[in-house]
Amino acid sequence: MINKRKATQIVRGQHAVDGAGVRLRRVLGTNNITDFDPFLMLDGFDSTDPDDYIKGFPWHPHRGIETITYLVKGKIEHGDSLGNKGIINDLECQWMTAGSGIIHQEMPKTSDRMLGCQLWVNMPAKDKMNHPAYGDITQDKVVITEEENAVIRIIAGSYKGKTGVFEGKYVKVQYLDVDLAPDSTWIYSETPNDETLFIYLLDGTLAVDEKLSDFENKSCAVLFTSVDKNATENDSVVVRSGNKGARFVLLAAKPLREPVAWGGPIVMNSGEELETAFDELDRGTFIKHKI
Repeated sequence: MINKRKATQIVRGQHAVDGAGVRLRRVLGTNNITDFDPFLMLDGFDSTDPDDYIKGFPWHPHRGIETITYLVKGKIEHGDSLGNKGIINDLECQWMTAGSGIIHQEMPKTSDRMLGCQLWVNMPAKDKMNHPAYGDITQDKVVITEEENAVIRIIAGSYKGKTGVFEGKYVKVQYLDVDLAPDSTWIYSETPNDETLFIYLLDGTLAVDEKLSDFENKSCAVLFTSVDKNATENDSVVVRSGNKGARFVLLAAKPLREPVAWGGPIVMNSGEELETAFDELDRGTFIKHKI
């Protein structure tokens, strides 16, 4: 008998329009800050119609967070105020540390299907004004583990003795892409009980309830909570895919438990810090670190 984390929240989010007119699904946001700490926002995108996303996200600022964009399918071009340029392709990831301030743009390109998600991770108060940075995890760098009924790609963190090539500098995020075969059970027990853990279902159906009988549809986030956060033995996450399989990402990290002041693309710890950031944007003094 294994101790299991329980699926305590299922968040389906809602359709939204952001950027210059990108249609997406906003799954996590301001209503989920406490329970999903240190994860702030999660936007999912899944479309075969370029009109849903081609207008993209023109130049805009960020401060105080890290943005992690992962594509299963598609192509997005990136550019930023540090002079970085890059393209995210199928099964690739962009990990951007906004830190003290960065201005960037993300412009999706026409693809047969645009499938992926962007996650915002909060930065600790002591690190929010550190130097911004850009990292990309190309497909050839992703460490893969193949199991009997699943293929697991380690975007960050580690899994069954293998470690991914990227590690978060400020918040150690466990980021796995799990491609689960039809009608298969998958058990995971590598995250300490005191860490926040959730999955985002990109495609297919997945049962997360105690009996593994009620299947959730794609585009939802499921928070798994341990009964005893001080237990020395990690509780397990147990899920089962439907008859067409399931594709999901698993995210885990230690909560920061710090106050959050969130205004649009900027996340600080107080209203005063937020006001300062927007004042600096108006004055043209927002960017603190350059090339």
